[in-house]
Amino acid sequence: MAEANWYVVHTYSGYENKVKANIEKTIENRHLEEEILEVRVPLQEVVEMKNGAKKTVQKKMFPGYVLVNMVMNDDTWYVVRNTRGVTGFVGPGSKPVPLTEAEMKPLGIKMENVSIDFAEGDSVAVVAGVWKDTVGIVQKLDMSKQTATINVELFGRETPVEIGFEEVRRLQ
Repeated sequence: MAEANWYVVHTYSGYENKVKANIEKTIENRHLEEEILEVRVPLQEVVEMKNGAKKTVQKKMFPGYVLVNMVMNDDTWYVVRNTRGVTGFVGPGSKPVPLTEAEMKPLGIKMENVSIDFAEGDSVAVVAGVWKDTVGIVQKLDMSKQTATINVELFGRETPVEIGFEEVRRLQ
């Protein structure tokens, strides 16, 4: 079976959730669960000031776009492309281009899961990135973003730092 990739679908602005629901309904009706795996409208939390009060709300990261994790073939392309509210796939001409892993990372979507050998409370050493050669204690693990929040000493104070799993090794 071909490999599933994430594709970006352009929709009418404001129709993102409707398109998501329509694609999911079509997947169910046509039994395409094995070929169209997931449909997402990327959201982010934003703090708004309304009437002098701070309020955290969910806003669409990319208004007018929906992400679809699917195996690209004629059937799946046709189903998504002909969904009401969809104007087309993002890519040159009519050829959809899958997102790269680097493009997926800021969205909090990982292609593969990394297995880790440390847990909250363990001492770890940072082996890559800005904090390389730093030692800290794991405070929190975020499996969806695949990051660990560790406390490192900065200017004589404990400071929490979020680091990707691949940049951290457990100390023996």
